[in-house]
Order: sequence, then C-alpha cells, then structure tokens
Amino acid sequence: MGVPTRSRLLPDADAEYLDSKIRRFSEKVVGGWVHIIIHDFPLPGVYTPGSCDLLVRLPAGYPNASPDMFWTRPDVRLATGNWPTTADVRESFDGESWQRWSRHFPPNGWRPGVDTLQTFLMTIRQELAKGL
Repeated sequence: MGVPTRSRLLPDADAEYLDSKIRRFSEKVVGGWVHIIIHDFPLPGVYTPGSCDLLVRLPAGYPNASPDMFWTRPDVRLATGNWPTTADVRESFDGESWQRWSRHFPPNGWRPGVDTLQTFLMTIRQELAKGL
C-alpha cells in the first residue's frame, strides 16, 4: 500500500496506467495469478458502501490471456439491501474473504495486444453503472 511505484509484475502500459490514474493500489503474485487491489474504488450511488477495495486477478499468460470476473471487500449491496446479480458468493484469496462478481468481459472477447488493465477496469465501471 502507500504511494504506487512502477510495477514489475505488469506490462509497461498497465504499470504506467496504475501509476498515473490510480491513487492507491497494491499488487502481488498469489498462486500464479497477479492480484491487483485498487483501494478506495468508488462505486455508483446505487450501491452501499460508496467505495470498496476492488480485486482484479490477472491469469498466467496475461495480457494474451483474458482476466475474468472481479471481487470486492467489504461486501457491496444494492441500496435496497439486496445482493447485486450474481455477486453473492465469497471466495478467499491470500487469506482474505472477497465478494465475487460473476461477470465475464468483454462481450466481444478479449483482444490480445489491444486490451489492457485499463480496458478491463473500464468494463468493470460500465458493468457497475448498470446497477444490477
């Protein structure tokens, strides 16, 4: 945590994006996956709480292999108190419990050599904006 520093785990474009656009993040390798945690990730008003930690897991072979789904902590609910659609399962990563959002992106498929962490985060933001 703390001040972001140049990632040694990610392609240059992803490291530069994190360094320039994301205020607080951490990263580590867990079980062969690169875990990127974006701290204080803002959520649309339809959710409670208003922000969370967002976990993105990048598989071996990334960026040629596509990331899939995302995770949050603490638990995120709709303002109505209901669980968001397909986001009611918990999974443990590196000893922490995370809420899994079963979303599969992007609809047109991952484009190796084109799509990046920035693309994936944009897709997550678009999905969250639906308020489902």
